[in-house]
Amino acid sequence: MSANVTVRGSDDVTASETAAEGQGSAAAIGRDRTVAVVGTGTMGQGIAQVALVAGHPVRLYDSAPGRAAEAVAALTARLDRLVEKGKLDAAAREAAVGRLHAAEDPAELADAALVIEAIVEDLAVKQRLFTDLEKIVGDDTVLATNTSSLSVAAIAGGLRLPGRFVGLHFFNPAPLLPLVEVVSGFATDADVATRAYETVKGWGKTPVRCADTPGFIVNRVARPFYAEAFRIFEEGGADPATIDAALRECGGFRMGPFELTDLIGQDVNEAVTRSVWESFYQDPKFTPSLAQRRLVESGRLGRKSGHGWFSYAEGAERPAPHTAEPAKAPEWITVWGDLGPAEPLVGLFEAAGITVLHKKGGGHIELPGGGELSLTDGETSFEYDEEAIIYFDLAYDYAAASRIVLSTREDVDPGVLGEAVGLFQALGKQVSVIGDVPGMIVARTVAMLADIAVDAVDRGVATAEDVDTAMRLGVNYPAGPLEWAGRVGHRRTCGLLRELHARYATGRYAPVLGLVRRAAAEEAEDSR
Repeated sequence: MSANVTVRGSDDVTASETAAEGQGSAAAIGRDRTVAVVGTGTMGQGIAQVALVAGHPVRLYDSAPGRAAEAVAALTARLDRLVEKGKLDAAAREAAVGRLHAAEDPAELADAALVIEAIVEDLAVKQRLFTDLEKIVGDDTVLATNTSSLSVAAIAGGLRLPGRFVGLHFFNPAPLLPLVEVVSGFATDADVATRAYETVKGWGKTPVRCADTPGFIVNRVARPFYAEAFRIFEEGGADPATIDAALRECGGFRMGPFELTDLIGQDVNEAVTRSVWESFYQDPKFTPSLAQRRLVESGRLGRKSGHGWFSYAEGAERPAPHTAEPAKAPEWITVWGDLGPAEPLVGLFEAAGITVLHKKGGGHIELPGGGELSLTDGETSFEYDEEAIIYFDLAYDYAAASRIVLSTREDVDPGVLGEAVGLFQALGKQVSVIGDVPGMIVARTVAMLADIAVDAVDRGVATAEDVDTAMRLGVNYPAGPLEWAGRVGHRRTCGLLRELHARYATGRYAPVLGLVRRAAAEEAEDSR
């Protein structure tokens, strides 16, 4: 099961559409061949449903007596719901039920062309399972693990034919989410990986190829989405509700990290973070959160325990994000130079009836009261003793954003801050004012996501296209981190990280060499 669960609806989805995809590539496993699923929990049942509605005979096996039969009954009920919703006709339902069988003995999996394991995330248990399966199935059977955190190579290490072993990491709920990470271990044969890729593609999924490294693509690249939010909270820069609102309403993310980890389970999310951190020999870029560790230790695991970052007790109200009181907008502002990624704001200000004066300069907004409003660059307001500096955060789409976040020092002139608040309120935005946080919330998160993504590409984990696809489809990011870094600019992204590194000299924010190279190439191109 993925630790980055993003629920978008019911798990009863698109059966008829998937079946209509056709037989797919010649490299794919034929629809007449049996697919076996070992493990009948939520993920195992979901994978079985995907293979079943695609047209395969499916056998379910679980080591616990009676569990396979229970899973068959549960899947049959899901098919019935699909018929009720008009997503599967009655004849297709009958045919699918006829292809679905419970296996009470592993020997019943002998003729399977593909066996997918979805059992407990325990290396020794998985190794024993596949060692036993290899004695039962044919030498041409593809063996696959759905692990989200263990090494594919390690699971296959004791096999007689490790070349036919591959990772197929589905995301929960498997019938709904399109992404599948196809993971090649060090010993995986290229044609086996291709066969697995084409098979799940034929099932209507969107597969991406990746190497067998900690976290694969999604669970590796996604770490900063949680880690930066938790660190800002730990530093007292903003509260969980405000951080979540900033990333949703300004950054365009589907959910904020605090509400999302409450949904996933704090224990699950923290365990994945810790696993990736330890697998990378405690690289500071992946350092876990002490606040989240304390949450887990206290039993506040999220929705499933009734309390996590937020309370889910009956009648409990979700804390509201900090939102500034209404303020008067300035009648005019001066825009010095180009605002970079925030340039669309100029047209929005003008459309709101604010007079915009233009002057050549360093890319900031001058307020009538003398304050300077700048897109966050990783510096802090308190470093400018004589000036009233107010930073605003990066937005995915300034026109669509319903909230803008400001950051400044505590002793800033209230009149200047009021002008900044009123300026954005004139655009119909809610405004949150947070502490003097370098890099703020959205910009800091996006820069770190880009940094980790660039490193993954340069280390051969996956292509840039597959990384961006994985992050859009696996965790519903508004854009892939590499695409977003390209929009913001590699120089700006790299520069923000360098400023953060100067203020947090731990190595966490030092930009990776690949990002530095891209920034240099961008600068050279712009200077021509």
